[in-house]
Amino acid sequence: MTVTDATRPAGPLAQPTDLEIRPRYEGSNICTWIGFKHVNYLVEEAVLEHLRRRGAPAGELYERYGLCVDIADIDTRILHAFHIDDLAVGEVAPLANASGGELAFTVRLNRQADPSNIAVSAKVRVVLRSDPHGSDAEDVPAHLAPFVVSNAGLPAPYETPAVPVGDGDPIAALGGGNSFVWKWRMPYFYCHFTERVQMSGYLRLMEEVVDLFLADRGVSIKRLLDEQNWIPVVPHSRITLLDEARMEDDLYTVFTVENVFKRFTYTSRMDCYALRDGVLVPTATGHITHGYAVIENRRDWSLVSFDDRLAGALEGAGGQGHGTGRG
Repeated sequence: MTVTDATRPAGPLAQPTDLEIRPRYEGSNICTWIGFKHVNYLVEEAVLEHLRRRGAPAGELYERYGLCVDIADIDTRILHAFHIDDLAVGEVAPLANASGGELAFTVRLNRQADPSNIAVSAKVRVVLRSDPHGSDAEDVPAHLAPFVVSNAGLPAPYETPAVPVGDGDPIAALGGGNSFVWKWRMPYFYCHFTERVQMSGYLRLMEEVVDLFLADRGVSIKRLLDEQNWIPVVPHSRITLLDEARMEDDLYTVFTVENVFKRFTYTSRMDCYALRDGVLVPTATGHITHGYAVIENRRDWSLVSFDDRLAGALEGAGGQGHGTGRG
């Protein structure tokens, strides 16, 4: 679609929104720090609040017009840690160079106690997915019509081909190299609008596949906490929806370490596939970057370099390379 004034946010949606928001208690897993998944939840809630204040609340869009608000791409950089009682203050604004057919926003969040330093910077792309069920919806308002799609997926940011498997083993087809493959049946509580896996579900998948990968390599999060007082920290993550995964699909998640940088950070790729008619169809892809920090006290931590054990595990030593999940 060619980018024109008709395919950019118009009217109230084109205006920025200032807001205040707090992290959820569930995200405070290690001491009082908020994990990357719940930082992304803050970003998601900020975008939803922007839509709400600008006359496009998710509930009304669905109930009146049959439009499902889908976070289809979320690219988040965490520059400073949030703690459980922090108040985040920030702004949601339209992304200046957004492509046509999508609502794209920048999100900036600061800690109220430290307003001069950006804590979180994110880019979020939203699509309005038409609901295929029912015929009682009202006509979509003209300023929203350019953003209505029939599939919540976006074009892949890089090549993510489908994988034919026929009657073969999907895990074997996806494994190899420095990868870990995990299969899990998608539960209803990872879904929204009745049947489709939503962005927060993929954030959960990303968090869990990292946990399973580290345990498979002999450097589980608990082991490094118990033995070295180390925790993983995430400065950057991104997930893009490519196609729709549905409730009770068996989703195959491939976690691949792509780069270890000077024993200071490592970047991994996550690819998710649904098996359909003998073909593994990509439904989401993303990257996540980790470092490690040593806990100094209940408030503070500092970054550390990887030791030989951790570096060896990240580079491919040990592990079976697959899991079957819990579903």
